Amino acid sequence: MQSWGTRSRFIVRDTATEPTKSGVVGLLAAALGVPRHDDAGIAALAALRMGVRVDREGLMERDFHTAQNVPSTLGTGHRTIVSHRYYLADALFLVVLEGDSGLLARLRDAVRRPRWPIFFGRKAFVPTRPLLASGHDGEPRTGAGLVDRPMDTVLTEHPWLELRHDARKQEVRAIRGAGSVTLRTIVDSPGTGLENELRYDHPVSLASGDRRFATRAVRVGEVPLTEEMVSPEVARCS
Repeated sequence: MQSWGTRSRFIVRDTATEPTKSGVVGLLAAALGVPRHDDAGIAALAALRMGVRVDREGLMERDFHTAQNVPSTLGTGHRTIVSHRYYLADALFLVVLEGDSGLLARLRDAVRRPRWPIFFGRKAFVPTRPLLASGHDGEPRTGAGLVDRPMDTVLTEHPWLELRHDARKQEVRAIRGAGSVTLRTIVDSPGTGLENELRYDHPVSLASGDRRFATRAVRVGEVPLTEEMVSPEVARCS
């Protein structure tokens, strides 16, 4: 389960349909041990170019949370409120970062052995498998780690992250039958071109009580899912 909030306020806590820049930066900061109030450290992480490939869209779900004894706005008593919290279930994403090679190498090591616990938007939503390959045989298919290739190439060629054998067989049949299966992508795209969208999720400060964000431009597109991306054998994992 994952939750990537962009407009979460008061009793409605939303989620985007893919990882946000602020959410990924927060995860990386926890892995490195960068405190929330370290604006310079947060800025260095946010400066990395980010691309996301949606390998499985997932399902949008909603929980209801009840809180009792909440002070009223008039200060004359207490009340019970119900909050609506949205999240993604069964979603699967390839996140690619591009930038300073030294920082990326540190992040690779930190994600494998994080200093603080990492999670997908909420502390209860922890990874269910390694985020990066360790080089050991028999591990499930996951991120390749540090590679010397452009982001667009990685998004186009990286093996599909899906582990379910029936889903992989189904997609191979679809590729052979229709000849075209695509995966949605969202990539940082500086500029003001008409093809760009603005997302209000570039972290400026993650300090408690002073969370601030700026806009970033992204390009939404798609890449083909090929048999070569699907077909490599995946070792059985428990």
